[in-house]
Amino acid sequence: MKLPKLPAPPLPEALQPSPPRPGADKPKKPLEQAKEAGISAVDWVDERTALSGSLRWMLFRKVPKGTNWFYTLGSASMFAFLSQAMTGVFLAMYYRPDAAGGAYESVRHLTNEVFLGEFVRGMHRWGSSVMVILVFLHMGRTFFFGAYKYPRELNWIIGVVLLILTMTMSFTGYLLPFDQRSYWATVVGVNINGTGPHLGPYLSDFLRGGAEFNATTLPRFYAIHMLLVPGAIAAMIGAHLYLVARQGTTAPPWLKAEPDENLRTDEV
Repeated sequence: MKLPKLPAPPLPEALQPSPPRPGADKPKKPLEQAKEAGISAVDWVDERTALSGSLRWMLFRKVPKGTNWFYTLGSASMFAFLSQAMTGVFLAMYYRPDAAGGAYESVRHLTNEVFLGEFVRGMHRWGSSVMVILVFLHMGRTFFFGAYKYPRELNWIIGVVLLILTMTMSFTGYLLPFDQRSYWATVVGVNINGTGPHLGPYLSDFLRGGAEFNATTLPRFYAIHMLLVPGAIAAMIGAHLYLVARQGTTAPPWLKAEPDENLRTDEV
C-alpha cells in the first residue's frame, strides 16, 4: 500500500526568499558587470588575506591642521623612485655591463635605434637629478619643521639612510654609459672616497674591485646600482611609511596648539 506524500513544512520567515526588486530581470550593462566583477575579486582576495584592515590603518589617518604643499615632498620622492625603477628595468633589457666596448655600444644602440629608447633614457637620466633634489628638499622640510624630534628620531635616521642610498645610487649609475666623461668622473669620485679616514681606502678598493680600475669595476657598479641599492631603498621606504602612519605627521611650526576648554580648572 502506497503511503500518501506529506506536504513540505513551511519555511521560516527569515529563510524565505525576498521578492524580486523592480527591474531585477533587466540585463545589466557591461560597465555594471565589470564593476561587480571587480568588487567580487577584491572581496575574494580580502577574505583570504584580510588586507583591508591594514590599508584602512595606513590610509585613513588624522592630518594636522595647516598641512600644505610642503608635505607632498615625501610622496614626490617616492614617485621619483618608482619612476626610476620602471625606466631602469626597461634600460636593463638592452644594457650590457661589458667594459670592452659592450656597455658604450649598448647605450648607443638604445639611444639611437630602439623605439622611445632616447626618451626613456632621458627620463631615467634627468629623473635621478630630480630624485636627489626632492630628497634633499624633503629632508630640509623635516628639519625646519622639527619633525626629527621625539618620538620621530628613528624615522629621521631612516631618512638620513635613504639620503645616503639615493646619493649612492646616483653615483653608481653615472659610470654605466662608460664614456670618457663618466669614466674619469667616477675615477675622481672613487679617489675622493679613498681619502676618508679609516674606511676610505677599503671603500675605494671595494668599489673598484681591486687596487685599480679593471674589468670587474663596471659589473660591480651595475650590480650595486641595479640590485643592492634599490632593494635597500625599498626596504627603508617601507619602514619609513610604517612609522609615518604609526606616529603621524607634525603640524607646521607656526601653528600654536589650541588649549581645550574642557581641560581647564577654575583657580581656587
